[in-house]
Amino acid sequence: MVELSKQNLLSTIKQYVIISIGISLFSFAWMGIILPAELVGGGVSGLSMLLFYGFEIPLTYSLVVINGIFLLIAYFAIGAKFSTKTIYAVSLLSFMMGFMQKVLPVDLVGLCNDRFLSVILGGTIAGFGTSLCFSQGGSTGGTDIIAMIINKYRTVSYGKVIMYCDFIVIGLSYFISYDITTVIYSFVLVTVFGYSLDLFLAGNKQSSQVLIVSRNHKLIAEKVYEEIGRGVTLINGEGWYSKEPMKIVMVVCRKNEMPMLLRVVKEHDPNAFITVGSVMGVYGLGFEPLRK
Repeated sequence: MVELSKQNLLSTIKQYVIISIGISLFSFAWMGIILPAELVGGGVSGLSMLLFYGFEIPLTYSLVVINGIFLLIAYFAIGAKFSTKTIYAVSLLSFMMGFMQKVLPVDLVGLCNDRFLSVILGGTIAGFGTSLCFSQGGSTGGTDIIAMIINKYRTVSYGKVIMYCDFIVIGLSYFISYDITTVIYSFVLVTVFGYSLDLFLAGNKQSSQVLIVSRNHKLIAEKVYEEIGRGVTLINGEGWYSKEPMKIVMVVCRKNEMPMLLRVVKEHDPNAFITVGSVMGVYGLGFEPLRK
């Protein structure tokens, strides 16, 4: 019990450390790259900017109030565990944005006059930071929460949901700035952000389907199950030239498990015939839950 409690404590600390890193990266992307280039982002951060430009409402206040409303929704829709992590993330976000706005030089990365590179770099870093929060069950608040609520009931990518919400916010920015160039660059920004978010989130979840033709199929199947912990399916086959019956070993695994799988096959049959294909989605035990 003591060892189990220690493991749970270390796991929780690790989760909050990763969330903190994600929030720091997200805040840096906004305060160090996006805002100096005078771009308008999406989500609650973008909406808070619009309220500041249009009504001079302080950024910190609007972030806290708007995110507080979304947190209440998340509490009832997803649960207290999610809300606890998000409260921490949103509080840290408000602090980090205010802190970085004061301490970071106006043109820290030297991209104030290069909006295109600011869009690429800022959107990528912000997407990576948000993906770190999502991977630990947290969120940067706002439209991220909408994405997680929808994804709980429907298999829709986080990036697309956030992108649609951001498009609405950025569209409204035109009626404040009346600058179509800023609007266009901001649309590109959220596109880069959404793509980066999906790319980083999919990293370790990308899967492969492997078909192995070998005379040592029993030994390979046994070792795959023992050493990698993946299920194995044997498919009946027949060689066209030899007319001999054979067994085809089928394994579905994460892409980061491929080196171990190939090593197992090579050790027990260097002459095995192997095909590897990427799969769009894998649902069930050991992979993603099947949602309605």
